[in-house]
Amino acid sequence: MTSLDDLPLRDELRGMSPYGAPQLDVPVRLNTNENSYPVPEDVAVAMEKALAAQVRDLNRYPDRDSVALRTDLAACLGHRLTAANLWAANGSNEIQQQLLQAFGGPGRTALGFTPSYSMHPLLSTGTGTAWLDGRRDEHFEVPVAHAVEQVDKHQPDLVFLCSPNNPTGTALSLSIVEAAVDAAPGMVVVDEAYAEFRRPGTPSALSLLPGRERLVVTRTMSKAFAFAGARVGYLAADPAVVDAVQLVRLPYHLSALTQAAARAALAHREALLATVEAIKVQRDRIVETLRGYGLMVADSDANFVLFGRFPDQKAVWQALLDRDVLVRDVGLPGWLRVTAGTPDETSSFLDAMREST
Repeated sequence: MTSLDDLPLRDELRGMSPYGAPQLDVPVRLNTNENSYPVPEDVAVAMEKALAAQVRDLNRYPDRDSVALRTDLAACLGHRLTAANLWAANGSNEIQQQLLQAFGGPGRTALGFTPSYSMHPLLSTGTGTAWLDGRRDEHFEVPVAHAVEQVDKHQPDLVFLCSPNNPTGTALSLSIVEAAVDAAPGMVVVDEAYAEFRRPGTPSALSLLPGRERLVVTRTMSKAFAFAGARVGYLAADPAVVDAVQLVRLPYHLSALTQAAARAALAHREALLATVEAIKVQRDRIVETLRGYGLMVADSDANFVLFGRFPDQKAVWQALLDRDVLVRDVGLPGWLRVTAGTPDETSSFLDAMREST
């Protein structure tokens, strides 16, 4: 049987593993940061109607520029953004890949601060962009001075800042973003996939966009909008950035069905986003309860919680799975990550944790 070793694979891809999390059929799945609440019935009906309206025209290509969807996204974000500032793709991963294709590539570098979203270095490698790790401190933070030092040292073509950060849940101050933009010679990408779950008073980098043409904010509909199965992500930036990513995007990359479903979801965003506050309640409940168990818990502005520290996190992960609760081992020694789910799912997790530790 042929193996990867038998193929002329690029050297930098050898020994790598594809991104992924265990997909196990257990009663309580809290490992991939999905929104545990299903799409409301009235919103589902609206999406079905929107999809039905497209079916008979599937012999035609979709709007390759997704202008109507981008207009709706701009209206949703506010901040005086227009369709010219927005670009949409199949998840924020594709958005970030397009940014790397446009501004990275062979001979160029991308800087990030781990532990952070593991797709950033994978996307960098996939586009031939050298990945540089600036590392976070022991509290999973990125001090301003450290960020500037790393940017000055490496002079990267792209800087990735994740806020709220995955897998830690911690948010960055806007002063870090401002300092990175001022110091960096290239693009600064702020990944705000979990921005809707921020605690009150935690700002968004969207407010920094005016006058900063090298700043990009990426978002997704997967989490807060309970839209993970549809795969829609987007960026907000200077219109010139939108022009740049269109140079590398695949033709007609966003299907007519995806665009229609996303627009229907945005038209009913109040109903979809109604679950955000309920999820935040469960997140804070997890933080408080686990700390009451004597565990270390990172402050979270996301829909998940990083907790530890365990002598053997794999053993705790297995003990939870044995009790029908699936959480995520993100490969950070001593730590596990759990998604904030429904009240019942959260209770099942907390009960399992009490029994396992």
